[in-house]
Amino acid sequence: MRKIGVLTSGGDAPGMNAAIRAVVRKSIYHGIDAYGIYQGFSGLITGNIKKLEIGSVGDIIHRGGTILQSARCEEFKTDTGQRQGLACLEKHGIEGLIVIGGNGSYLGAKALSELGFPCIGVPGTIDNDIPGTQYTIGFDTALNTVLDAVDKIRDTATSHERTFVVEVMGRDAGDIALWAGLSGGAESILIPEEPYDMEDIAARIENGVKRGKKHSIIIVAEGVASGAEFAERLTEKTGLETRVSVLGHIQRGGTPTGFDRVLASRLGAKAVELLMEGKGGRAVGMEDGEVVDADLLTVLNKPKHIDHNLYQLSKELSI
Repeated sequence: MRKIGVLTSGGDAPGMNAAIRAVVRKSIYHGIDAYGIYQGFSGLITGNIKKLEIGSVGDIIHRGGTILQSARCEEFKTDTGQRQGLACLEKHGIEGLIVIGGNGSYLGAKALSELGFPCIGVPGTIDNDIPGTQYTIGFDTALNTVLDAVDKIRDTATSHERTFVVEVMGRDAGDIALWAGLSGGAESILIPEEPYDMEDIAARIENGVKRGKKHSIIIVAEGVASGAEFAERLTEKTGLETRVSVLGHIQRGGTPTGFDRVLASRLGAKAVELLMEGKGGRAVGMEDGEVVDADLLTVLNKPKHIDHNLYQLSKELSI
């Protein structure tokens, strides 16, 4: 292996820069040239590729977003687009590619792998919805961003004696909502993986009011409903004044936590090691504190399950 490429694709996540840094410096340490592919698979098709040096990734470990930028690319979903991308890699003499991103990014890596080009997937998404790893790069930072917001919203909720509905990101995965709700002491948590009962939620709030509780926080994952729609239904049910906060894209930004920086560094380095060993079509991850890798196709076909014990615990503690 003489030349390795790296790109970020899909939604950005805090810690992606730390992963890029690890890929570049691990490669150079072993005498391998590192190439950055800008603007994801779109940049791969157009040949937006530059050689990266040690200094190219200096002072980025603490920065959110991705210095390689990201873009969604419909063209790369076609056979023509994939072969154009492959031709660009071959033109630059790149022999292996590391793709940092979520499910859509993994599909792109799989397509190139099926064309015979070695690719390694690195899980970078705040949603924590990639199988084969307990944690994805960016999840911990997003969780702490949400938690900070919930703590501040609780101050206002207490002052005005109101119920607040907080809508968080996660697409069809409920990890951000679940972890933020449990660690933030939310009265109710709504996630796509579990059904909810409006009667039960209303009863919880009303019982709290009867015993003198002045406020409530409800966390709603975007894959369940919009915060505004749910708040309207809740007000109709309880008659209580309800406010909504949609946290939106602040959850994707910000300085990555120490956990995300270490996770990204370990996973990025492992991806380089796999390419050096002549392996492709793999995805790296973290399981029980250890860096692991698995077949990329197996990871894509394997569902990611929510921790139902955590969900049950959140219900028991929010009585």
